[in-house]
Amino acid sequence: MKNEIKNWTASDIPKSNGGLAVVTGGTEGIGFQDVLALASSGWHVIMTGRDPKKGLESIVQVHKLYQKANVSFEKIDLADLSSIKAFGDRMQEKGRPIDLLINNAGIMTPPKRLETADGLEIQFGTNHIGHFALTAHLLPLLSMANNPRVVTVSSIGNRNGKINFDDLQSRSSYKPMEAYAQSKLANLMFAFELQRQSDKNGWGIMSLSAHPGVSRTNLLITGAGRWSSSGIMRTFLPFMFQPPAMGALPTLFAATSPEAEPGAYYGPNKLSETRGFPTPAKIPVQAEDKIVTQKLWDVSLELANVTFDNRKY
Repeated sequence: MKNEIKNWTASDIPKSNGGLAVVTGGTEGIGFQDVLALASSGWHVIMTGRDPKKGLESIVQVHKLYQKANVSFEKIDLADLSSIKAFGDRMQEKGRPIDLLINNAGIMTPPKRLETADGLEIQFGTNHIGHFALTAHLLPLLSMANNPRVVTVSSIGNRNGKINFDDLQSRSSYKPMEAYAQSKLANLMFAFELQRQSDKNGWGIMSLSAHPGVSRTNLLITGAGRWSSSGIMRTFLPFMFQPPAMGALPTLFAATSPEAEPGAYYGPNKLSETRGFPTPAKIPVQAEDKIVTQKLWDVSLELANVTFDNRKY
């Protein structure tokens, strides 16, 4: 039975004494709301993205709202494994423990099949493999922290997802929403398996997942396009979408609340989890298949060219 959570908001985030958080896709949308809420609660936040100019603009925005915010920007292209490794190397050199990693960035339903720098279908490669690799590179620093958490953001779009090992990169057939659903199901399965691996190997990491419901962000428009069905809904039916600050709450709950549980999955509590306050989310039955999840983990290790080792390299 689901534990009831009383209308939890960002004001319920416990104050942090300068804990270090890394948020991917932190320059806009829900990721930016994560950055704002954490920074205002005393976290030192590293927002990551592909565009340093946008990163600087986002830092200015944060400081306008919270003058004392401790926020910085680091460039990562999650569609490029060498960029992810370079960031991991920079963080290793600094040697500071990471208390929180929010795997938030994503790309949604480009109409034509695109590939990452490493030849992966761009949604699977960015949304899943990019974050899988990033978590592996940051594992030693996460393990150094006290009670570290990794929150991997999924989507209600995962409900119809299937891990198609016969055509993982959608080379034989590319259907934008199917590829997106696969990538977001992979996010959820990764979060579950990371918790199992942490328990098994003594990494001390609490791994969770969350989804934002349906929120007003640029993801729909920049992915499928303004004149796609989803883009039209976003433009002309805005009442169907909750504000990004509300969409961020399940992630923030998973990231900070003492009530959040290891290996749990959170989403909004109203209208089939499309909007509302954080609550335990319904887990798609396919995400509970441990055999498929283990196979996905093994395949992801090869595709990302990483190992999960909590010792410094």
